[in-house]
Amino acid sequence: HILWATGAFVCFWRHIVTLKKRANTCEGMARRKKRGTWKTLNSWCNSLHTSSMFTAISHADVTCRKMEGYLRSRQLCDVILVAGERRIPAHRLVLSSVSDYFAAMFTSDVREAKQDEVKMEGVDPDALWVLVQYAYTGRLELREDTIESLLSASCLLQLSPVIQACCSFLMKQLHPSNCLGICSYADAQGCHDLQRAANAYTMDHFLEVVGGQEFLLLPVEEMERLLTSDEINVSNEETVVTSLLTWVRHDTDTRQPLLPLLLAHIRLPLLQPQFLADLESNPLLRDSVECQRLLMEGMKYHLLPQHQPLLQSPRTRPRKATVGAMFAVGGMDATKGATSIEQYCLRRDTWRQVATMSGRRLQFGVAVLDGRLYVVGGRDGLKTLNTVECYNPHSKTWSVMPPMSTHRHGLGVAVLEGPMYAVGGHDGWSYLSTVERWDPQARQWSFVASMATPRSTVGVAVLNGKLYAVGGRDGSSCLRSVECFDPHTNRWSGCAPMAKRRGGVGVATWHGFLYAIGGHDAPASSLASRLSDCVERYDPKTDVWTAVAPMSISRDAVGVCLLGDRLYAVGGYDGQVYLNTVEAYDPQTNEWTQRTNLDVRGHAGTIKYVLFIIVRN
Repeated sequence: HILWATGAFVCFWRHIVTLKKRANTCEGMARRKKRGTWKTLNSWCNSLHTSSMFTAISHADVTCRKMEGYLRSRQLCDVILVAGERRIPAHRLVLSSVSDYFAAMFTSDVREAKQDEVKMEGVDPDALWVLVQYAYTGRLELREDTIESLLSASCLLQLSPVIQACCSFLMKQLHPSNCLGICSYADAQGCHDLQRAANAYTMDHFLEVVGGQEFLLLPVEEMERLLTSDEINVSNEETVVTSLLTWVRHDTDTRQPLLPLLLAHIRLPLLQPQFLADLESNPLLRDSVECQRLLMEGMKYHLLPQHQPLLQSPRTRPRKATVGAMFAVGGMDATKGATSIEQYCLRRDTWRQVATMSGRRLQFGVAVLDGRLYVVGGRDGLKTLNTVECYNPHSKTWSVMPPMSTHRHGLGVAVLEGPMYAVGGHDGWSYLSTVERWDPQARQWSFVASMATPRSTVGVAVLNGKLYAVGGRDGSSCLRSVECFDPHTNRWSGCAPMAKRRGGVGVATWHGFLYAIGGHDAPASSLASRLSDCVERYDPKTDVWTAVAPMSISRDAVGVCLLGDRLYAVGGYDGQVYLNTVEAYDPQTNEWTQRTNLDVRGHAGTIKYVLFIIVRN
């Protein structure tokens, strides 16, 4: 009886547990809801019926591997590509999903769309097989011995990722011995990025390229393209002429008659007179009337320097690499003087920092003498300086030079017939009219004749053997007046005044003209002070100033320099902020164009009193 009772109790208890479990199901809860209990469970039941998305992470890889397996076992293939003697089975869907060429073929109403076999004309069979495998795997091997056939096939099949990969591979293989061939090949394939890269490499390494076999085998059209380029990286035009004559001598009979055509692209007026004279008697040139005419044009440019402004042509425009280097020295950042020196690459329109000054200077003078950069005077924020530093851009070293006799900031500096002149400025107490001359042989400073007018923030330039002092401030006002110094008579004489008063003016010369650029017309303390975007040009033959195209913005204390055949205006102050912007003036078109801004690490957009100089190659 006891055992029976115990068993009955256990069965009863299991029944109770089962009922409880059943009560927790949706069915049980629904019954309770009908009885008015657990009314809130309706939403819980509904939540059990919401949908979810499942994504197989490796689905694409698995599918592609299966398709690759079908390719290798030739299962489910619905097209055969025929290239030469090779027959390559494939799946239209796979080919169309990868190649725009095949997509257009198989989805349009053309004959090939319905054919079981498609002939692939002009495609290397091995390259086609590699690309078909790529369509299934997304992988391929790039090798020097197959890269060209692979790129050609990729261009035909419009496989953009493969084209980019092949071009990147070839860019890394560029060498003076192959860059011309790669450039020509890229042009034929329509690979413009590769063509530009190969062409840029050719220009950068021109001296090495001309010593290779590819250069000697260039067709005349490619030779002509080379000679017309401004981008050739040579230090002088004589190098280009020598390269041309080397190319002609490689096949004299065929190429000598082409010399008049090709010589017309040489910048003959920029050759040294002695080099021109030697060319005149060169056996390759002396019997050609047209060649002799071109050589005479170059000689005329040297014999009539006063007429050079009228003789400008594409042959008088220097190649970018032959004009030397331009440097921006120091400047003014947001709170103090900058010490950086940046070099401008005309060929790439870029700036890079190359050096720093030993200390901070403001309103100093800069000039180039014997290939070295001289930083003269200025102020360090507390006092006016008479110190001079010299920077060698080749060894990238600084040296301390003997100081001036007078402390000067706001001075102008220029080199005239060997010596360097420090003109005017302010000594911390008064405006200066005195001028000192640095003799590089004696390594000492000496005074020369003083100007008629004290001038600080003066613009200084050399033109036709004379030193010009333009504008500036005399303590009470900004000046319109201009003086010029003759080193042979040690005398200053007056010139026609400018139309506008200009302190902080930038000056430079171009083909017999003097340009005055920017500045301000009154001291900053004056409420009437205005900054200028105006540019004036002085003709010493007529003693007349003429207004030319203004800059895009007003610039006070602007740095100005001639680089090649353009005047560059950089930095300055526009009345609100210091500037790091650059613009260039073309005197032949009377137009200003924007150039790349200074780099000015750490304080971009805050440049003032930047001075520009040229170091010739």
